[in-house]
Amino acid sequence: MEIPYVRGRVAQQAHVGLPDGTVEEEFARNGFFGRYAHLYRTHAPVGWTRIEGPLKPRAYDLRRLEATTTDWLDGRKALLENADVRLCQATLTKAMPYLFRNADADEVLFVHEGAGRLETDFGPLPYEAGDYVLVPRGTAYRLLPTSASTFLVVEAFSEVAFPDKGMLGQHALFDPAVIQVPSPDEKSSLTADARGEFELRIQRLGQVTKVFYPFNPHDVVGWKGTLAVQKLNVRDIRPVMSDRYHLPPSAHTTFVMRNAVICTFAPRPLENGDPAALKVPFYHSNIDFDEVLFYHSGEFFSRTGIAPGMLTFHPQGIHHGPQSKAFDRAAKATRTEEVAVMLDTKNPLVACTAAERTELTDYWRSWQP
Repeated sequence: MEIPYVRGRVAQQAHVGLPDGTVEEEFARNGFFGRYAHLYRTHAPVGWTRIEGPLKPRAYDLRRLEATTTDWLDGRKALLENADVRLCQATLTKAMPYLFRNADADEVLFVHEGAGRLETDFGPLPYEAGDYVLVPRGTAYRLLPTSASTFLVVEAFSEVAFPDKGMLGQHALFDPAVIQVPSPDEKSSLTADARGEFELRIQRLGQVTKVFYPFNPHDVVGWKGTLAVQKLNVRDIRPVMSDRYHLPPSAHTTFVMRNAVICTFAPRPLENGDPAALKVPFYHSNIDFDEVLFYHSGEFFSRTGIAPGMLTFHPQGIHHGPQSKAFDRAAKATRTEEVAVMLDTKNPLVACTAAERTELTDYWRSWQP
């Protein structure tokens, strides 16, 4: 353990009992796991009057996207990407008339709206709002919505796994027993086209190849092993909590992959056990991670002007944290009812055209009084 230096007026316990007239910034490496310094400032580091240049907090109203609702691949709108992940949104209203296999990436599908059925090599699964569906790279699948379905899609160019829960134990956050996997008891409902063929589309190196069969490729009658499509709903996530200390976002990690994690913020009590404890996230400057947050449902008390279906992007190098009005709201609040999906990436993300078209260009001003 490294012994910290202590200089000037500081809080004895991080995020609790800040010196009068100060705000706290966490200046840390490797997210919240590396070397750190807590800086006690007399002004919030987001108290800018102007920002000139491309580096700024950004927000996107994905509800503005022109949704292509009838085709799964054409309707996937890339939002942010780097060499490790691609974040997309897609809306689907009709059953896919083909199977799709992503040979480039594992996929995590988060169901923002709608319900329906997912058919896979391993068998079918129903889906509904709040579901995460982990589709391993190379799995052939199709979606059959029973109501218009909007998905946040994370393509991970590495294997996606659940996190090691360490000293918390294997049943923390969610019991592995709540994870659902398909069974091939029900047959695929895919039918042949006019030529009597079944179509499989394969994405490899970003290009799509169409392969046709005289039989339904979803012909698995049994499977066993440790690799499969898996489903987890946010209502089955039981957040780790501290009554007297604000935990960092990494405490809410749901999936891990190369150079990135997905975290879930679910309804939970706030830090009510100590009146001096922060109830809102502390300021930080994202030294080593880009941070993306998709707002699914509820009230987001640390942000004003944000509604379900919107996305914020806080890149490395510039501060972010609670807006000024959040402190007043948090003082009276005892719990949060928000559900949000966070993607943190070690390598910088680049905004794609679809995101740029929906940007709220004045978002950086939202920290001003």
